Amino acid sequence: MDRTEIRDRLRAFILDDLLGRPDYDLADDEALISGGLIDSFALAQIGVFVEEAFAVYIPDTDLTVEKMDTLNQMVARVIAEGSR
Repeated sequence: MDRTEIRDRLRAFILDDLLGRPDYDLADDEALISGGLIDSFALAQIGVFVEEAFAVYIPDTDLTVEKMDTLNQMVARVIAEGSR
């Protein structure tokens, strides 16, 4: 799975399932949690989604605002964990 497909699937999940706003123009580097779009509890949902959609486990210690606040950070984390 390539970076673009991961980004597109994560974006769709965030917009549809977490925000409930599929038409929102989410920038790749937009702060999701620190920007107030989603709360930190949504990180657990993102972790479950990543595991189901990409067969990649992100350790709970990496499901933090510092490491998963933007779509770019999430994509990088999925790729990093998937290459292990």
